[in-house]
Amino acid sequence: MEKSALNSECEVNVVLGEEKKGHLIPNGNGHQSANGSLVVGAGAGGAGVPPGAMAPVDKVGYPERETWTRQMDFIMSCVGFAVGLGNVWRFPYLCYKNGGGVFLIPYMLIVFVGGIPIFFLEIALGQFMKAGSINVWNIAPLFKGLGYASMVIVFFCNTYYIMVLAWGFYYFIMSFNSVLPWSTCNNPWNTEHCIEIFRHEDCKNGTIGNSTFGNMTCEELADGSSPIIEFWENKVLNISEGLDHPGTINWQLLLCLTATWIMVYFCVWKGVKSTGKIVYFTATFPYVVLIILLVRGVTLPGAYDGIMYYIKPDWSKLGEAQVWIDAGTQIFFSYAIGLGALTALGSYNRFNNDCYKDAFLLALINSGTSFFAGFVVFSILGFMASEQGVHISKVAESDVHISLSRGVLELTAAAGPGLAFIAYPKAVSLMPVAPVWAALFFFMLLLLGLDSQFVGVEGFVTGILDLFPGKYYMRFRREIAVAICCLLCFIIDLSMVTQGGMYVFQLFDYYSASGITLLWQAFWECVVVAWVYGADRFMDDIARMIGYRPFPWMKWCWSFITPCVCMGIFIFHLLNYKPLTYNNEYVYPWWGEVIGWCMALSSMLCIPVSVIYRLFRAKGTFQERWDNLTKPVWGPHQLEYMATDADFKSLASLTPGTEDNKVIIFESVM
Repeated sequence: MEKSALNSECEVNVVLGEEKKGHLIPNGNGHQSANGSLVVGAGAGGAGVPPGAMAPVDKVGYPERETWTRQMDFIMSCVGFAVGLGNVWRFPYLCYKNGGGVFLIPYMLIVFVGGIPIFFLEIALGQFMKAGSINVWNIAPLFKGLGYASMVIVFFCNTYYIMVLAWGFYYFIMSFNSVLPWSTCNNPWNTEHCIEIFRHEDCKNGTIGNSTFGNMTCEELADGSSPIIEFWENKVLNISEGLDHPGTINWQLLLCLTATWIMVYFCVWKGVKSTGKIVYFTATFPYVVLIILLVRGVTLPGAYDGIMYYIKPDWSKLGEAQVWIDAGTQIFFSYAIGLGALTALGSYNRFNNDCYKDAFLLALINSGTSFFAGFVVFSILGFMASEQGVHISKVAESDVHISLSRGVLELTAAAGPGLAFIAYPKAVSLMPVAPVWAALFFFMLLLLGLDSQFVGVEGFVTGILDLFPGKYYMRFRREIAVAICCLLCFIIDLSMVTQGGMYVFQLFDYYSASGITLLWQAFWECVVVAWVYGADRFMDDIARMIGYRPFPWMKWCWSFITPCVCMGIFIFHLLNYKPLTYNNEYVYPWWGEVIGWCMALSSMLCIPVSVIYRLFRAKGTFQERWDNLTKPVWGPHQLEYMATDADFKSLASLTPGTEDNKVIIFESVM
């Protein structure tokens, strides 16, 4: 329906529609020119569109993208994905290891120069491009390999991270016993070296009394092993001699793995409409458990000493490079940067959502959770020190380094099995009503990992489905895609529920999604957005979305500071590379390291290989190829919003009484 001209001097035909948040959203058939801008096309009914006017956007083949039911769904999904096991275990350990409260200085500094800028960049990029981790790089098509790299990384993460949930699920089930199975030495999996109570400070005159094992020499005591460790290695893992001895499948772990994948599938299969509801429970209930554990922890004897050891500053640590590297590495892992999942979550936002405020809010929740969890962990470690009659430093060091791999410590975000499956089970075994606290803890662990897992799967599936335009739409295609993804990961996971599964798990963890791969990814994200697309240009795009320009600090970080931080930590990791070992005893064979580096390079090489391939296939001089391949490929929603700007400019430039004064303004609701 059309209205007559606004006045006799300037004829303006207006198609009635709706206005949303003050933005005019044109609707029609726009076309993209060779330089990424819009060119004039034919209007409705084949009528020509006057110069300067925007033609309608053709939405055929582009079904409207699903959006969050409410904005809180997005917030809770990001909290569930980014706040995980690393916040609860790894951060407190790093805080005490690197000078207590002093560690907060480098941590907070890198949060503002690295964590928040990239976190905001990924969310804003997804929201602006309305695409998953691959198509989002249509903003600079030459570097679309960044999308493929993130897909490879998140696929590896989805494959092996779920093993932490399977182990946690197994411990949760085993907690429903009147006597915790890892607290005694009278089980079939225990060895003759099993000792329930270690009191090394009582070892005087070469002997020590023990009601179960009789008199033991200090040498014999030193060779003893804890029932917690024996339960973990002999019962849960039933670990073999090495990577070349896979052994048999642990059917109990297989059942736990199967149940976990089924839960993940039914959390993801219907898309963000269902995911956004589930995270309200999976993301918030762990905080309830943390508060309960804190209340219980501070009432235990020795809790005060543990907390003071956690926050007591050691100013000399600020001069050590490792402290700064640990702070940077922790932020990149706990903020889930470089995996593409944040981009996928942001792509389901409304175009006008204020993602700038969201980024700061989510960063506050993430880092605040880490600091809060430290009080929970060290109140319990202080209790353990009091019960065993040793200093808190000895408890923390021994329990962290027992059965702790570097890779698990960094990526599964749990400071390794040493804390999640050894230290805390040991702590709850000393508490009254131990099974209740054990079940509560492992239920929290399961929820912390579950929402991270299904949001990771959501990010991967979103990227895959975005590769197929609407004309390939078929019924239940999302359900089928999620099923194929889960089934493929499950088949690979079968190698991790064998007796040699821990060696396979460490191989994935240490190489496939290590600090090196994520830092490499984050570095190129900043370079492409800031220097190829243009930092000022992207700031303008953000202003178009949220209604104002973010503080220039973001632009400075993307352009200079953050890439330097990423590359600095990246080089440090390369220079300090050490071959993978298990328990500091088993050294992986050379072919195991080759497999590991192949997994690492499978994502890292996506970027340079894709750039070289596209440049080689293009035509023209190098400059012409570069110019053509770095021009954005806009989607329908960008054409609509850009058309609005062009419409207003054309209105301002009209000359009354000329043939150029007929302008069509289209409005619609996106």
